[in-house]
Amino acid sequence: MDKGCWRQTVALVVVVLVSTNAEASFSRHMNDFIKAVKQVEAGHPASEPVAVLRRLRRAAGLNDAFIQHFLGNANSSGPEIGAHLSGYIKKAMHHRMTEDTKEEGVVLTPDGTTVALTPLLLGIEAGLLSKTAGRVRGLYQLTLAKDLSSSPLTQRLGPDGCWDSLTSPQVFTLLDSPSVLTTAQVNGGMDGVVLGMEVSDKSKRPLKLSSLLTEYYCHQLGSKGLDAAPRLISRRRRENFRGLVVPPLLTRKVVKSVELQRRLKGRSKMDVKEKKQLTAEVREGMKEFVHMYMDCPPMIPRCMWGAEPYRGTPTNLSLPLSFMYIHHTYTPSQPCLTFEQCSADMRSMQRFHQEDRGWDDIGYSFVAGSDGYIYQGRGWLWRGAHTLGHNSIGYGVSFIGDYVTRLPSQHSMGLVRDQLASCAVGGGRLVANFTLQGHRQVVNTSCPGDALYNEIRGWEHYGEVKKGR
Repeated sequence: MDKGCWRQTVALVVVVLVSTNAEASFSRHMNDFIKAVKQVEAGHPASEPVAVLRRLRRAAGLNDAFIQHFLGNANSSGPEIGAHLSGYIKKAMHHRMTEDTKEEGVVLTPDGTTVALTPLLLGIEAGLLSKTAGRVRGLYQLTLAKDLSSSPLTQRLGPDGCWDSLTSPQVFTLLDSPSVLTTAQVNGGMDGVVLGMEVSDKSKRPLKLSSLLTEYYCHQLGSKGLDAAPRLISRRRRENFRGLVVPPLLTRKVVKSVELQRRLKGRSKMDVKEKKQLTAEVREGMKEFVHMYMDCPPMIPRCMWGAEPYRGTPTNLSLPLSFMYIHHTYTPSQPCLTFEQCSADMRSMQRFHQEDRGWDDIGYSFVAGSDGYIYQGRGWLWRGAHTLGHNSIGYGVSFIGDYVTRLPSQHSMGLVRDQLASCAVGGGRLVANFTLQGHRQVVNTSCPGDALYNEIRGWEHYGEVKKGR
């Protein structure tokens, strides 16, 4: 059994004993949700995963006509879950945004990202009901398409948010006003698509839902990071999703979701002109979805790694910029492989930059961990303190670790070289013909280390520029 999720080795008898105090003992962490799933499974050990999912769906009140159209009636799934456990499940799964920008129905995962549970579990249930591997009825409508159809896609997508506690999370607050689809909803939808498609193959169907969730969300990386990690883990959600979904397919599923909702409400079918107009609007709005969640790398916001506030008033950059400067941290010298360690490294660097060097904030614009994520430093809009004399014309991107004699993981280099760069250009933050350089090219330093510098000399956009005096 994977050690990534704590408390997963607790004996089932103990799990059952604490079930009467479920709401009090469970947080909004995926670890605790998996523990709740184990309690449901323990109550009926012979239950198939589909039966467990239906009982969860009934407890959460997810049984409207749209869902029943694809998954059937959840009220025919056997005995109800006990009141205390049922109360926790309903709160954990019922997705909504409050007036004070709180997002409910989401959980924090061990890798530091947040997922909405409803699209995740609906996708898995749809996959388990599939009769043919790779062909899942309603998969996209239940996970993403219906939500994407609920409002014009031309509106802004996102945002992400932050938890009140990382050890016992209860309240998730968005970083901006809620939009068509939050990042947590997209994460849950992507995971629902990926896992739903996986379990549609009968040979890959899990014996228990809790085991599937544990293996996916709680895998611990080895010393080689994601370079040697299994394919089916949450840190790979975007690359797995990109491998399954093309924008025209998702566009068609959004339109089909609108058509189904109209039919279920007894409304007339769209005429040809109306459908054509809707398709054009969805296709145009899909560009933003693709940019944010398929082109851009997954990013951990400042508040999630525990950043201290910027000291003073940030200077805004004048976009688009023309340069990207590559660094290594040197200290910390070891690659970070977990959200906890990468976050601690970010806080350590920020303390050094603020306390020892007297800077306003951590100097880097972005930092690449070896856990599969980019960590937000000063970000896209604020001028950094990473490359003396060049901070106003370029972003500074650092890799956590000492890369004098070795390289970062291939995965982390790909996040920066391919995805972060593409994201910057596509978002109008870097010019299309930007120049990529190592720190040492413009400042008297050995950074980013001999090995990493030699590596980036072969990257697209690498360019030589004379050192400033």
